[in-house]
Amino acid sequence: MFFVENNLEELNKDEKTAAVKPDKKKMVLGVLKQYAIITLGCIIYSIGIAMFVDPADLSAGGMTGISIIISKIPGVPLDNGIILIILNIPMLILGLIFFGWRFLVSTGFATVLSSLLMDLWKYIFTKVVKILPLANGNILVNAVTGGVLFGVGMAMIFRMGASTAGTDVIVKLLRKKFRHLKTGVIALATDMVIVACSLFVNGYDLEKLFYTALSTVVFTLVFDWVLYGGNTAKTVFIITAKDKYERLLERILKDVDTGATIIDAKGAYTKEDKVMLMCVVKPFLYPRLRDVVREEDKKAFMIVSSAKEIYGEGYKNQDDAEL
Repeated sequence: MFFVENNLEELNKDEKTAAVKPDKKKMVLGVLKQYAIITLGCIIYSIGIAMFVDPADLSAGGMTGISIIISKIPGVPLDNGIILIILNIPMLILGLIFFGWRFLVSTGFATVLSSLLMDLWKYIFTKVVKILPLANGNILVNAVTGGVLFGVGMAMIFRMGASTAGTDVIVKLLRKKFRHLKTGVIALATDMVIVACSLFVNGYDLEKLFYTALSTVVFTLVFDWVLYGGNTAKTVFIITAKDKYERLLERILKDVDTGATIIDAKGAYTKEDKVMLMCVVKPFLYPRLRDVVREEDKKAFMIVSSAKEIYGEGYKNQDDAEL
């Protein structure tokens, strides 16, 4: 009896160990994925600043813009990346107080890496290759390309729960207070103040101010699109006849590979019993859903609207942080 109980205990231990191991492995893989995406975001973001925005003498928003403004003041011996690290130290402390150690570590990593990469790209293209892309070219291309790269890189960093410190920390704090505003909108408001300040450094050059503002607007649009775009979908309400909904539902589940909610309905004018199917589908699946409804019930009544945030299986987790 003792032998059997002992074996059962050992089996239970093995089962517990087997259950714990995948969780640890999943956690490690999750952290590696997080920092891989943060690193890629830092590379894209730093290229946008160092190779497009800075060479065209355009300022940028956020602490990056402030560091660019300071670096252009006569007599300042420090490079843009070093200034950015110094300015970000108090912001990192603020981030630690309000968002905790995990935010501090990921943000510290992103801040230092992106700052060093800016100086690396600048060194490579001025000292080694001796050519800065589009530095003497079309300033419009610089403004738009820099804004796009800046926005994509920054959004990737934000999606991973980090930031590049600076005014990003202020933006995240304001986002907690004003939850109805998108992160990009808050960032745009703070960035425009910094962009206006760049006018003094650029010798009241209104043309550069215009292109700097354009770059900031492009950044905001791209930033919001990348940050929120992956969670957008279409909400579709399909009102169909009682004798047709089962076949229609079967095809939605099988052919479109999406779920649906069945809601009993009744026509206000005809008084006929109806069935309403509510589906949430990714934009690329909507045309297929539209075809299925057309094939199964040409008289079906459809209401289609955009869903900007969806929580549940296949979308965002209820515990995910609000971006």
